[in-house]
Amino acid sequence: MKLGLLLGYSGKSLAPPMDLIKQAENMGIDSVWIAEAYGSDAVTVAAWVLGQTTKLKVGTAIMQVPARTPANTAMTAMSMSQLSGGRFVLGLGASGPQVVEGWHGIGYDKPLMRLRECIEIVREIFARQGPVSYDGEIYQLPFKGQGSVGMGKSLKSILHEEKDTPIYTASFTPAGFRLAGEIADGLFPVFMSPDKIDIITSEVEKGFVKAGGEKSFKDFDIAPFITVQMGDDLDACRLPIKQFLALYIGGMGSKTKNYYKDFAAKLGYEDEVIKIQELYLAGKKEEAMAEVPDELVDEISLIGPKQHIQDQVQKWLAKSDYIKTMICTVTQPEALPVLKEALGE
Repeated sequence: MKLGLLLGYSGKSLAPPMDLIKQAENMGIDSVWIAEAYGSDAVTVAAWVLGQTTKLKVGTAIMQVPARTPANTAMTAMSMSQLSGGRFVLGLGASGPQVVEGWHGIGYDKPLMRLRECIEIVREIFARQGPVSYDGEIYQLPFKGQGSVGMGKSLKSILHEEKDTPIYTASFTPAGFRLAGEIADGLFPVFMSPDKIDIITSEVEKGFVKAGGEKSFKDFDIAPFITVQMGDDLDACRLPIKQFLALYIGGMGSKTKNYYKDFAAKLGYEDEVIKIQELYLAGKKEEAMAEVPDELVDEISLIGPKQHIQDQVQKWLAKSDYIKTMICTVTQPEALPVLKEALGE
């Protein structure tokens, strides 16, 4: 099992933690992953990190599909891959309706269809088997819809895809898991429980079947995001994870459509997530955070003293047939060697 480092997205200032990143590279950690929301973009930061490293793989977790055309996504991935010697990993996601419609100014309808069509076009561009034409529900190449001047021409990329660029998707619904299994090389669960991994694997396997039956977990990576917080006080270590869960379960989506709430309910916390959401949407964020169960935090994260963290890593290692990469949020440099030792590297 490989170890990745999740950097997330910026606050009001953009300052990638290069000391931590270079420590990770010097320790032989596999990868660093960059996010975007509605501030810093993932590509610029990924390029910045690739330009200052020589061995680390650098991936986007994620690039928002609605923010770029499929061709621009492919151009970016091919450019990053060539300039870095094949160290770039393309992570894509549908984002959410608040960001897509409120920030990017386009409709959010049929997000998985958009993700599917984007990846199909990107792979066709990578392949360079000929000029790209595509007649999808979301995308058409050449475009002939309203506003077209009728002069579009099918084109083949000038740049070559010299090394295969892996494509991961941020998936958090049964349909998203199936889509990842069908058309991607891996998926990012924003959180998950290794003890209940079948919630994900059973759906991914349906995607393998739809892809033609040749795909399997031998060459597919479930790469969960896992927050790591070292310390002797378990309650203090749980606090940032509870803040994250209260935000995502309570506020990431509407009352009737929240993928994170639905997934946490499937983990066995249906009553708790209803209460968390009600409190959060009522503006009672502290109360919502207090309702996040310790048990949920402990299932999805790595917290506590060194030995406790290393013991807990074993439940993730037990699922290494499915989980090929643990992508960890780490703010304490001293936690990196603890994780690396626990993974036996």
